[in-house]
Amino acid sequence: MATYGSPLYVYSRRDIENNWREFDTAFGDHPHLVCYAVKANSNLAVLNVLAKIGAGFDIVSQGELERVLAAGGQASRCVFSGVAKTAKEIKRALEVGVRCFNVESASELDRIESVARSLNTQAPISIRVNPNVDAKTHPYISTGLKENKFGVDIDDAIGLYQHAQNSEYLDVQGLDCHIGSQITEVSPFLDALDKVLALVGQLNDNGIDITHLDLGGGVGIVYDDEQTIDIQAYIDAVIAKVGKIEIILEPGRAIVGNAGVFITKVEFLKKNSEHSFAIVDGAMNDLLRPSFYNAYHRVLPISENSNGTQASWDLVGPICETGDFLAKGRELSLSQGDYLALMSAGAYGFTMSSNYNSRPRVAEVMVSGNQHHLVRERETIQDLFNKEHIINE
Repeated sequence: MATYGSPLYVYSRRDIENNWREFDTAFGDHPHLVCYAVKANSNLAVLNVLAKIGAGFDIVSQGELERVLAAGGQASRCVFSGVAKTAKEIKRALEVGVRCFNVESASELDRIESVARSLNTQAPISIRVNPNVDAKTHPYISTGLKENKFGVDIDDAIGLYQHAQNSEYLDVQGLDCHIGSQITEVSPFLDALDKVLALVGQLNDNGIDITHLDLGGGVGIVYDDEQTIDIQAYIDAVIAKVGKIEIILEPGRAIVGNAGVFITKVEFLKKNSEHSFAIVDGAMNDLLRPSFYNAYHRVLPISENSNGTQASWDLVGPICETGDFLAKGRELSLSQGDYLALMSAGAYGFTMSSNYNSRPRVAEVMVSGNQHHLVRERETIQDLFNKEHIINE
């Protein structure tokens, strides 16, 4: 930690590459595109590593699009998801040649058509349908039920496709479905696919040709003792159902989650009559998942400490919130100054961080072979208010 300080995110280039290739090679010669979900970890170095090995990208904002382009990715390998695309974002995506828009509402379809008309071009579209399938995951990351804000009701999709088919400014290409995140069973994916394929059949009957199926992301990883999905078996099952149609997948967490760790330092040890607290320099503004989702991350000492204080420790941060914790009830031998690694922190870690309590965001490092590289500098105090202005009156 002497080189980069603490707190700190560290990523493994090898693991990122291997995780993406596991999806890619599982398809064999079946037409496919594995689009990394940029929202999971949008660091330019991560995106560049993936672009170099042929990844596509799932984006949900112009900011993510520009990151992909800056990192060497191709717009023609990007699918643009998200429920609130602005006219400015749509225009930019059309100008750079985005692969496809995943349309989430009738109003959005109208907006895309309007922007495409103003540019005298055709917008490639896929409609995201909501199959009303329970992904059996945390309710905040379940996206395929009727109560969720995402997609259109599967029963309403045909009318939207017919409108798009009849427009000279819309180019119908695919059908999209994404039911949630951190899914650890195959059955919800296949249940959703069955509903999607039934809709494809209805569209074909109406003269509407679907050239790709975007089945989204959501494949879970091991944080604790979860039984996760066999990627090869999952993709084999999908191919067996769809025939020769091209498949697009959007994994994010499964690519980077277990390729990253969060490092934090023990500042103080504190006990009361009921709890033992390890007060660390990392906080909920750095790694939000434990506070926000009550998520579990394994905690490992960077160096074993046989001379420390053995206890069941709650790891808590400096933020002025009772909910500021990184882990609870962990059996560890600790001393002030120890460094700890929170495992499986490569996804939805830095990308969800903030400056709450005016805390600068942390540095990010990537390990590549036997080298390590600073891929994001630690923010300074000055960075916190560089773009703020005092009213002089």
